Amino acid sequence: MAASSNFSSISRSGEKPYSLSVNPSKAPVCFSPKTLQKPSFVHRPSSFQPLSQAHKPAVVLSSKNPIAGVVSAGNADPDSGFVLSDHDEKPREECGVVGIFGDPEASRLCYLALHALQHRGQEGAGIVTVNNNVLQSITGVGLVSDVFNQSKLEQLPGDSAIGHVRYSTAGSSMLKNVQPFVAGYRFGSVGVAHNGNLVNYRSLRAKLEDSGSIFNTSSDTEVVLHLIAISKARPFFLRIVDACEQLQGAYSMVFLTEDKLVAVRDPYGFRPLVMGRRSNGAVVFASETCALDLIEATYEREVYPGEVLVVDKDGVQSLCLMPHPEPKKCIFEHIYFSMPNSVVFGKSVYESRRAFGEILATEAPVDCDVVIAVPDSGVVAALGFAAKAGVAFQQGLIRSHYVGRTFIEPSQKIRDFGVKLKLSPVRAVLEGKRVVVVDDSIVRGTTSSKIVRLIKESGAKEVHMRIASPPIIASCYYGVDTPSPEELISNRMSVEEIREFIGCDSLAFLPINSMKKLYDEEAPNYCYACFTGNYPVLPTELKVKRVGDFVDDGLNGSIESIDGGWVQASRNQVAQKVASSS
Repeated sequence: MAASSNFSSISRSGEKPYSLSVNPSKAPVCFSPKTLQKPSFVHRPSSFQPLSQAHKPAVVLSSKNPIAGVVSAGNADPDSGFVLSDHDEKPREECGVVGIFGDPEASRLCYLALHALQHRGQEGAGIVTVNNNVLQSITGVGLVSDVFNQSKLEQLPGDSAIGHVRYSTAGSSMLKNVQPFVAGYRFGSVGVAHNGNLVNYRSLRAKLEDSGSIFNTSSDTEVVLHLIAISKARPFFLRIVDACEQLQGAYSMVFLTEDKLVAVRDPYGFRPLVMGRRSNGAVVFASETCALDLIEATYEREVYPGEVLVVDKDGVQSLCLMPHPEPKKCIFEHIYFSMPNSVVFGKSVYESRRAFGEILATEAPVDCDVVIAVPDSGVVAALGFAAKAGVAFQQGLIRSHYVGRTFIEPSQKIRDFGVKLKLSPVRAVLEGKRVVVVDDSIVRGTTSSKIVRLIKESGAKEVHMRIASPPIIASCYYGVDTPSPEELISNRMSVEEIREFIGCDSLAFLPINSMKKLYDEEAPNYCYACFTGNYPVLPTELKVKRVGDFVDDGLNGSIESIDGGWVQASRNQVAQKVASSS
């Protein structure tokens, strides 16, 4: 299913030409939001500025969920709840973005790059191109290969393009929220694709609506377009800077106009964004380097936190939004989200995960006969564990890659049906063995308990779980869909209680201090909020996530507010659901 929209361009005759010669290999230029009309350009300092008073993180409270003491949860109906999923889904990355400038096959390359980023979002995709000063858009629900075919790509000519893949929670009813978004304003048209989440979205939207702005979607990305449209700054890239100066939270964005491609990353650098170049000189931006590899673009560098990169026929201009706070890059990119073959935040994801496994083998050793992984995200950490422990790694669980979203279960109930569809134990590997199972994380714990049961039913003598991340005790508000704190098992139970709940013989998590030691002097530049509850940017406008809440490209709320088929249940029904899943 796909929807398409064509947008005519508007002449930019009202804009005066503006030139700024900047060597893209040098540090970006900085300027203050107070000088947007007549900017005073200053070279970016070689090191990041100290964290300002306004950006200091909140003090960590003694509670496992510290934000509960900072942000009001609001009043909840004690007699209401939501049916929980049978599956202990991992935290899900909201989306991935791509931008290409200067290639005659921009749309096809964008399509391939989005395919490489498919793991970052599977429920919606879109591409916008510019041809003859007209921005053309095709978006749709489903995988990249479902949304686009040869005839669709032929409708997207031009040598510049941006693309987006997203994870959504409400299927086709949220088609209007599939990006990139395109809008016309008094100086032309602009398209945008956004990865992240704005924590001050509500107040920005309310302010814009009070001024007469009309919103077509529930996405925080649309706020950015409105801020650009009302900005009085000149030229265009200063409008983007003006808009971004008002944003709080996580954003890695690519913009497309009739003659420019612009990439922006928030000052904390929460979400990744890299730049590469093809042999014909085309400039490429993507969320991960795996997208560059597929389209044969050479990785050059990250887009720096707080940087604006403007690409046009004259080359690349490098600027910065504001003096930088201490970067806070999402550590979960290295634990789970990114592909192992990607370089994220300047480091190999594969090497990070292998090192996590080696640390586990050193700090939580156990006598065992075989090491296996929960595929696919646990594989590299399991290889590291096995190598350090001197024990053979084998495929004890086989993952099915052909599982859809819905299944027809026989009337005779099959225990652990959902997990058995996805994972099949190999009895020849497991029977009579002391087995170490390495997974990247435990969220609700229900899937882990089913995996342990599957392995024991296959004849394993002992099952020892090793988790290649610290315990997750807090929700993410920076562009990752995580459950509410009430649903996070590590927020409610001790390690020993979790071990008893999932039924394994021993359980160990990656110690957070050991993880930080691995990154050495870079350790303070990562965000660990999901492990500590210490948020670099407090989500003061957002209520604490409750059971059944969602994050949909910046829209936080209860499932009631989505057009969809969720069924509200009583608290008793929820309790019964949790009990039956365990």
